[in-house]
Amino acid sequence: MTRTRGRRLATLAIFLIANFLAPTSAVAQAGRLAPEKRAQLETAISRFMAANSIPGVSVAVVENSTVEWTAGFGIADLESSVPATSHTLYRLGSISKSITATASLLLWQQGKLDLDALVQKYCPAFPQKDAPISTRELLGHLGGIRHYKSNSQDDPEIGSTKHFPNPIQGGLDFFKNDPLVAKPGAEFHYSTQGFTLVGCAIEGASGQNYVDYVRKNVLTPAGMTHTVVDDRFAIVPFRTRFYSKDSSAAITNADFLDSSYKIPGGGWLSSADDMAQFEVAMLNDRLVARSTRDLMWTPLKPTDGKEDGYALGWDTGKGLGLLDVGHDGGQQGTSTSFMIVPARRAGVVVLINLDGGNASNLATEMMKIVLDSAPPASK
Repeated sequence: MTRTRGRRLATLAIFLIANFLAPTSAVAQAGRLAPEKRAQLETAISRFMAANSIPGVSVAVVENSTVEWTAGFGIADLESSVPATSHTLYRLGSISKSITATASLLLWQQGKLDLDALVQKYCPAFPQKDAPISTRELLGHLGGIRHYKSNSQDDPEIGSTKHFPNPIQGGLDFFKNDPLVAKPGAEFHYSTQGFTLVGCAIEGASGQNYVDYVRKNVLTPAGMTHTVVDDRFAIVPFRTRFYSKDSSAAITNADFLDSSYKIPGGGWLSSADDMAQFEVAMLNDRLVARSTRDLMWTPLKPTDGKEDGYALGWDTGKGLGLLDVGHDGGQQGTSTSFMIVPARRAGVVVLINLDGGNASNLATEMMKIVLDSAPPASK
């Protein structure tokens, strides 16, 4: 790309954001969010988009365990001037792990999946290693499974273009014969590949295809009616385009990706509307029992003694003074974050169609505004 063309694209992006921000922010679900709080949120979002040259973002706010507001800002497709709305579909990235974990813990709750049994009990396609690995360890990134082979965007795993009709078997082939990077249970090693193995365990424990099981037992009960796998061959209504920035900070189309090899750990598409419904379902115990939810939100303890805030497919923290749970995600053309503060029955969702978009920063800023007057949980 020439420098002149890059500047033109950057100018085009800024023009479109400026001209479509107000109209698309009006494409929102009316809720009971206080007008002054909504104004604060809109100001924060507009400022964030301008500071970070964000093409499009969709957001949601949950209060009192109810969806109070969802909205879209900016552009979902710069070339066709399609505005982002609350039902625009984004790549979730690693938020997919929380969905997969919820499916796993439901099977545990039903007595179908022993979290501490050898994972090969449910996934015989995964070869025995020099130490036993459990599903619990995989969910907490303690299974010793490697992540991507490198952090380079040139790595064929990170930017895989190969399509796998069977995401579990195809995904296993990327890493199943590789040695462990640590003794299971000993050290935290973040691993998207490890969640492919969790997906395989879900299939073995449920007797169903991973995608079908998740759709029937997590997505449908939660009301996530538009959440689908990121299939590059399918016609997916409301799917955003995916963007990146080049070395001159100009907006470009993101690098190509076929995520079919990592659906359980980073391959779902969803909207702010649907992710807000997921938060509500978790807060209202509609997917798993409260005791199961508490287990899923309890951080594991590596035997190396290092502090670890990661639970079972969910990250945890207390940066706002209260326990928060959720996950961030990032891959080609996306930056995502969702956060729940159970003690205040509150949640936020931020989905951005730009990689490196720092969605977690906006989510934290939005949650601070939401918590400013949110009542404590009654149960």
